[in-house]
Amino acid sequence: MATISLRHDPLVNNNNQKHEIISEEIEGLIRVHRDGRVERPPIVPNVSCSVASERGVIARDVIINKETNLWARIYVPLSCHTKFPLVVYFHGGGFCVGSAAWSCYHEFLTNLASKAKCVIVSVNCQLAPENRLPTAYDDGFDALMWVKREALSGSCVQKWWLSHCNLSCLFLAGDSAGANIAYNVATRMGSATLNPLSFKGVILIQPFFGGEERTNSEKHSLQPPNSALTLSVSDTYWRLALPLGATRDHPYSNPLARGTAKLRDLRLPPVMLCVSEMDILRDRNLEFSNTLAKAGKRVETVVYKGVGHAFQLLHNYQFSHSRTQEMISHIRTFLYP
Repeated sequence: MATISLRHDPLVNNNNQKHEIISEEIEGLIRVHRDGRVERPPIVPNVSCSVASERGVIARDVIINKETNLWARIYVPLSCHTKFPLVVYFHGGGFCVGSAAWSCYHEFLTNLASKAKCVIVSVNCQLAPENRLPTAYDDGFDALMWVKREALSGSCVQKWWLSHCNLSCLFLAGDSAGANIAYNVATRMGSATLNPLSFKGVILIQPFFGGEERTNSEKHSLQPPNSALTLSVSDTYWRLALPLGATRDHPYSNPLARGTAKLRDLRLPPVMLCVSEMDILRDRNLEFSNTLAKAGKRVETVVYKGVGHAFQLLHNYQFSHSRTQEMISHIRTFLYP
């Protein structure tokens, strides 16, 4: 899906009048100029909420924080009598690209809401490098607190989606960088009171973690054609997203790094971890799962064979569609134990 191109030489525009220096570029996704300007070509189209109604799901966009332009797209399965688990979801994109309005996310989350029978609040966090970490974590926590306030207010404006929620079944979820956000928001909650919500679980789909020492899958993984994540692309995302001067062993990137709070001391609900066999993140994800289990946390890990990173969004190589249906089925089982 993306290849990386790092440039350190002057580029002359079509008018031969202006020289520009590009410091970082992931071809087709993001271009960062030395003067700080950021370009994100529209490689993935945005779609409106109305598309979801064709599959028995109502979708609407809501503003969470006008000052930070934090917003979310909410998906509600059509039903007059049933209350569904509530999933607060964070999209991927290396913290640097992506949108809750991207067509691939809209399609996947519409299917997830319809087939797994859940209400989804898909959060659109601020992006790096303009807003480096921990901004995305702050946005994620703010979105969760917004959901709590909406649940407490019980006003008529929110009834179109809140009336369909089982507030005693709240889950955090996300894929890739979004899974990283979901995990970090979950660890931030600690003793935070969520009443009337009850936090039941975390769903981490191919969580985007890193580290200075390369894993075997990072060095040798056989990836599908047009992979969404290569090692060089991953490194670029981390350079753009982490605090200036931080390495990939910063706790935001590597939750197992030295100096990170002991997992045993974290207050975490049950975790579902979805891993792709052909993903460069496979070994890092499996190590994280094993460490969680050794720390006494409840973790359910599922490995999807023959597919790579973000297969549930791409559908452009063998097995991706059937594996996506498997994932949705597994998530539904996790939501309805």
